[in-house]
Amino acid sequence: MKHRSIFLSLSLIFATSISTYFVTTSTRAQMGAAPAQTVADNEYQVGAILFQQRAAEYRALVYQSFNFARMMLDSDFEKKNLKLLPKSERRKPRAVIVDVDETVLDNSPHQAELIKLRLPFTNSLWTDWCNKRAAKAIPGAVDFLSYAAQKGARVFYVTNRNESEKQATIDNLKSVGFPDVSNETVVVRGTESSKELRRQKISEKYRIVLLAGDNLNDLAQVFERKSIDERFAEVEKARQEFGKRFIVLPNAMYGDWEAALYEYKRLGESEKTARRNSLLIIN
Repeated sequence: MKHRSIFLSLSLIFATSISTYFVTTSTRAQMGAAPAQTVADNEYQVGAILFQQRAAEYRALVYQSFNFARMMLDSDFEKKNLKLLPKSERRKPRAVIVDVDETVLDNSPHQAELIKLRLPFTNSLWTDWCNKRAAKAIPGAVDFLSYAAQKGARVFYVTNRNESEKQATIDNLKSVGFPDVSNETVVVRGTESSKELRRQKISEKYRIVLLAGDNLNDLAQVFERKSIDERFAEVEKARQEFGKRFIVLPNAMYGDWEAALYEYKRLGESEKTARRNSLLIIN
């Protein structure tokens, strides 16, 4: 009798557990609740995000970048400089190519939300952010690109956002005042992340006067998939182009500079932390 009582009690506990599981699962499905997310070790990004959001120095740097861009664009209109170009290039209309994220649109609120919720970057969360159309303009970006458009330069927004994010990107750019925003001028990624083919396509009809981005890959193919030392070497080779044809915006939050730290490998959070610490220079 005693064994039977124990058996009935265990059966009741088991049945209750199964019932609770199915009720909970059903409720989550009805509410559209997301599955449990991986807890991310992204606290190290806080300083970078605060720098972009709260440092007057960051704002000064982006204004400085767009001031240089305006000076170089004006210089390109000077007759003495035009005469230095091949005739075939002189006849082409001018184009200015800019990246979108952290070059003309500020996504630091999305980065900050990931920190607050301790979530890793995922494509789905990024698409959700893009679809909100909530990014604000990087200071100075609207003024410069409006000036470029008024001068007669075509503005192209060459981004590694996906086709599924294109309309939201167009809407967001228009909503904060950017000029020359259309299905033609917003050029999203296709099957590859490299922007070289897209730049070449633009150069068939236009003379690219300036390229602006927060990532060296936004400027030229020579910087792509290079090690830390190789990236330094390529920058040295192109040093005369920075502040002239190449305009670099600051972004300490993310980018290929960080991917280079990890040697472009998919590492776990603890491996990334160890790798970052190992690369610190102390003497």
